[in-house]
Amino acid sequence: MSILTLGEGGESKVFFRKRFFKPHFKDILFAWRSFGSPISQAKLEWQNAHLLLENNIETYRPVCYGERTKFGVERKSFFITEKLAGKALSEFVCEKWSQLSPQQKEKIIVQLGRFIRRIHDALISLPDLYIWHVFIKEQPEPDKYDFAVIDLHRMEHDVSSQNKLIQNLGRLHHSMVAKYFDDRLKELLIESYAGDDWQGGTAKLFGQGGSAELVRQVKKYSDVVSAKRNPKPY
Repeated sequence: MSILTLGEGGESKVFFRKRFFKPHFKDILFAWRSFGSPISQAKLEWQNAHLLLENNIETYRPVCYGERTKFGVERKSFFITEKLAGKALSEFVCEKWSQLSPQQKEKIIVQLGRFIRRIHDALISLPDLYIWHVFIKEQPEPDKYDFAVIDLHRMEHDVSSQNKLIQNLGRLHHSMVAKYFDDRLKELLIESYAGDDWQGGTAKLFGQGGSAELVRQVKKYSDVVSAKRNPKPY
């Protein structure tokens, strides 16, 4: 990842360039399966970003992409995006979490849960949904925040698999370290994601457990991830 700055002073803009060299066969196959034809890793992220934006889900703003192929196989590619407003949620937590009241923390968690629900309602799965891949931006209205997601390399669309969505939530749960997030805040995230309509919409999948059963399954998968690796420090 490299940073590009164009212009001077107040007229300058910052862009990020992500480059891909000789992608692995599994990445080429994943891109093919996702869009039904061989496409470069840069074009994959380009199309994923546009898909999110079309569904009113904020992400980095695509500027352009380029690719080089040989006999139809990607050799290298690049993807340029405009810098996102706000900051990574992990960075925000490090800087400000200790200064926030319990009520303010809860409001952020509730809004985050609802944001993720909107992503899943659009039939989009984000296997790399970790706290450092979520951006947060404060709004003029007190305790109001906007969110965005980045790192769309493994994003999937037209996903209705309940297990994949639980795995998204489980990875996010895993990345919410105990130093900042206690069990109650983690449960609040899942409950906010579930909302009032969760039980009725998923009775056949979760029985009568409703959001409590969802919390249990998300935590179970989070524990599986945590058994394999420690949460990334922030």
